[in-house]
Amino acid sequence: MEKFTIDKDISVFFVKATSFPLGVGGAFHTLQSFMPEGDQRMFYGISRSDGNGAIIYMAAVEESFPGEGEQHGCETFLIKKGEYASALLHDWRKDENIMGRTFQKLLKEPRLDPNGYCLEIYINEKDVRCLVPLV
Repeated sequence: MEKFTIDKDISVFFVKATSFPLGVGGAFHTLQSFMPEGDQRMFYGISRSDGNGAIIYMAAVEESFPGEGEQHGCETFLIKKGEYASALLHDWRKDENIMGRTFQKLLKEPRLDPNGYCLEIYINEKDVRCLVPLV
């Protein structure tokens, strides 16, 4: 684990997965259908507990202009600037379960923000950064 800083708030719009984990791929597919051909924006995964043991998962992308999400009929979320506990996963698709194991470790961080969320930053097709916000 390492510390990672997000320097500015990031406004994203998202598509909520119908279920977790099975609906995650479909949520990203729907989100990508809103993107123009060749769009190179960073994609994000945001998840948190619903309080009853289930996971709410949102496939997200940064808004390129205010109101873009609304144009697509999507809700928005603000990824807060600040310090995060983080782990960089290389070629994570070789073992997709590594993401869950990584978040289990990150969620044990003593400075964990109790009102936080799990954040995935998809750097490219193979690499993802897993993060949880700290207080």
